[in-house]
Amino acid sequence: MLIEYIKVFAVGGVLCAIGQILIDKTKLTPARILTVYVVAGLILEAVGLYSPLVKWAGAGATVPLTGFGSTLAKGVEKAVSEVGVLGAFTGGCRHRRSRVLRNHHRASVQAESKKLKNQNARNS
Repeated sequence: MLIEYIKVFAVGGVLCAIGQILIDKTKLTPARILTVYVVAGLILEAVGLYSPLVKWAGAGATVPLTGFGSTLAKGVEKAVSEVGVLGAFTGGCRHRRSRVLRNHHRASVQAESKKLKNQNARNS
């Protein structure tokens, strides 16, 4: 378990450090850096390099903006295989939206569970 936390922290930290270096050492605006990260995640997913990183580092690779680009690429790939060229325009949004909703639901359930657990602990 500790190793998992270290991997997540290391990968997420490196991605954030790269972003901070780009902010400090270049004249790129934060909006352009955001775009670079999303496009980099999309390209790395398209060439098959991002999925192995996600499997190894988990949230350290999926939470940063590169993970958003990777998710868009997966959605487009799935939609193109299902509906053809039109999927290139709709797939990323549809795939990302379902993932965001699923994660929101999971977080809500966990929060309610913890809230009930705390209430039960106080009543005991």
